[in-house]
Amino acid sequence: MKIGLYFGSFNPVHIGHCIIASQMVQNTVLDRVWLVVSPQNPFKESVSLLNEYHRLHLAKLATEDEPRIKASDIEFNLPRPSYTIDTLTYLKEKHSEHEFSIVLGSDGLQNLHKWKNVAVLVKDHALYVYKRPGFDIVNTLHAKIVTAEMPLLEISSTHIREMIKQGKSIRYLVPDKVREEIELYHYYR
Repeated sequence: MKIGLYFGSFNPVHIGHCIIASQMVQNTVLDRVWLVVSPQNPFKESVSLLNEYHRLHLAKLATEDEPRIKASDIEFNLPRPSYTIDTLTYLKEKHSEHEFSIVLGSDGLQNLHKWKNVAVLVKDHALYVYKRPGFDIVNTLHAKIVTAEMPLLEISSTHIREMIKQGKSIRYLVPDKVREEIELYHYYR
């Protein structure tokens, strides 16, 4: 099975994440997309992160009605901070029957040269790249890139968190079940 790994903090997961995952399984050869909830991204400060188990729960709520998309806690039991190459190595050992690829935006592609063991990563794994506004798809590392067309949505978790702090509605920016959970438990206030 071909599985695309969509890494992120998902702080919180939003409609844009869901659309990207859905479009990947509908319009590429990927059979499944896993939203890999990263407990600690090496490039981000963890001070504004909601607890990883809460973020995982929200991602599960967002994907529970789509059998081809799932939220994954695979990095929760790996050393921190989470490095993509280490997660891929672990998955290859545990699930050798699957072929794993990486799903990322063109903004992430421009930072790929900063990733740990990037030469091994791009040699062994395809990259499914979607265009982000203001970031061209440039393949400086000679990676196996599959370009995937996506609706261009400028929705960010940072903006959603700021709206919550200001007491504004996040309806239509996150799945309803996610919004209900955030409101019930007063996340990001």
